[in-house]
Amino acid sequence: MIRALCLCVFASPVLASNCADLTYNDISYSTCQVNVDQDQIALFLYDDNGQPYGQFVNLVEDLSNKGIEVRFAMNAGMFHSDLRPVGHYVENNLEEMRVVSNAGPGNFGMLPNGIFCITDSHYHIFETHNYLAQKPNCTYATQSGPLLLYENIFHPRILKGSTSKFIRNGVGVASDGKTAYFVISNQRVNFYEFTSFFHEVLGIQNALYFDGNVSKLYAPELGRSGVGWSVGPMVAAITASDQ
Repeated sequence: MIRALCLCVFASPVLASNCADLTYNDISYSTCQVNVDQDQIALFLYDDNGQPYGQFVNLVEDLSNKGIEVRFAMNAGMFHSDLRPVGHYVENNLEEMRVVSNAGPGNFGMLPNGIFCITDSHYHIFETHNYLAQKPNCTYATQSGPLLLYENIFHPRILKGSTSKFIRNGVGVASDGKTAYFVISNQRVNFYEFTSFFHEVLGIQNALYFDGNVSKLYAPELGRSGVGWSVGPMVAAITASDQ
C-alpha cells in the first residue's frame, strides 16, 4: 500500500485497500473507502449493557469476542457530554434519536445539515428536510452538520479564507450510491479546504461533516488506534474474523 500518496490528477481514486493517506494542496488526509456490494459497514453506539463504547478499543474488543473484525472505525456524528447523539440516530433499524430539523447553535445547527443513511443496497446523504419528506428505510442513519456538499454545491456559509481550522472528519457518497469515503484531515483545515478534498480529489457531489477537533480514526493498516477523546456514534467496516 502506498502511504502519503500525492494526487496530481483529480479523479476518484480506487484505493488498493480500505484506507490510504492522500495529499491535496500540501494537506494530508486519511481516506477509507467502502463499496456496498463488497463491504459491510454499520453504526455503533451502545454495548450489550447499554453503555456507550466511547473508545474504539472497546468496540474492537467487544466485536472480536463475537467473531467480528473491525477493519476501520470513525466517529460518526456529534454527541452530548454523555455521548448521546445530538441528532437523528438509527442503529439496526431502531431509532435512538429523532430528527432535529430546526436551526441551532454550532456546526450541527448550521443549516442545511444532513443525514447519512445506510441501506442494504446503497449509501445516501440526505438534506434533513428531504429526509423527512422521503422517509427512507435506513438500516442505519446518523445526522450531523453542516452539509458540506449537496448536489455538487458547497454549503453557502463555507468561506475559502476562513481562519477556523481544526482536525475534521466526514463522509462523502459517490453519485451512484455504491461507494462511500470516510475522510479525516491529518492537519488542521478550514471547512473550505476539507470540502474541496471531497469535491476535487474524490469527485464527490454529496458530503456530510461529522465533527472537528474530537475527530478520530481507527485504521490498523495506517497504524492508527484512534485513542483520545471518547466519542458517541461510530461507523465501522466489519467482517467475520476468519475472512
